[in-house]
Amino acid sequence: MLLPEIERQQRMGKEVAFRADAAFAKPEVYEALEERGVKYAIRIPANDNLQRDIEELLKRPVGRPAKKPLVEYKGFLYQAAGWKTARRVVAKVEHHPGEVFPRVGFIVTNLTLPSRAVVRFYNKRGTAEQWIKEGKQAVKMTRLSCHRFRSNEVRLWLTIIAYNLGNLWRRLVLPQRIGSWSLTSLQQRLGKTGGRLVKHARYYWLKEPLSKFRYSQNSAPGCRVKLC
Repeated sequence: MLLPEIERQQRMGKEVAFRADAAFAKPEVYEALEERGVKYAIRIPANDNLQRDIEELLKRPVGRPAKKPLVEYKGFLYQAAGWKTARRVVAKVEHHPGEVFPRVGFIVTNLTLPSRAVVRFYNKRGTAEQWIKEGKQAVKMTRLSCHRFRSNEVRLWLTIIAYNLGNLWRRLVLPQRIGSWSLTSLQQRLGKTGGRLVKHARYYWLKEPLSKFRYSQNSAPGCRVKLC
C-alpha cells in the first residue's frame, strides 16, 4: 500500500519524503525508497554497535549538573548485518537532570540536512499523528461503515472538510487564550454551549456564557465573537 501511493504522488509531480517509526526499519523498505528517489528518516532500534559509535556522547558531563537538558547530535555511517550498503545514521543523546542514564535515539536517513535538522524533521511525525488522532475523535473520520468503497471515500472527504473548517475557525477566529484547544474541547465546551445572536447596525455578535470557560472569577459575565 505504501509504494503505490508514493508512485501515484510522484506521477502527479510531487516530491515525496517519508518518515516512520521503528516498525518500518527494514532493509527492503530502505531499498524501495532509494530506488524511487524518496528521502526518508526512519527510527531504528538501538544495539551495541550503534552505542559504541556514540560512546563519547554517553558519558555524563563532568561538573555540576545543568538545570536544562544537555542535547547532543552525531551523524555517522553504519552498516547492519542485513544491509547491502552503509547508510547514514543520526543519533540524538539527551542528558536530563536527575536521570542517571541518557535518552538515546537513532534515525537512519538519506537526507543531507544537518543532524539536528534531521531529528527535527523526524519529530514532526508525532505532530502528524496528533492531527490524525484529533480527526478521529472530533469528526470521526475513521467511521467508514458503508458497503461501497466510493461511499466511504465521499464520507472521508466530508470529514476532512469538516476538520479543516474547524481548524480554520480555531486558528483565525477564536481568541488567543483558547486558540490552542483541541477540536474535541471546542465541540464540548464551546460548540455545544448555548448562546445568543444579536444583530446590530453593521455586525452580528454571538454572545457566549463564560460558564464553560476556565477563566478567572474576575472575568466579564459574557464574551462576544464578532461575525463579519
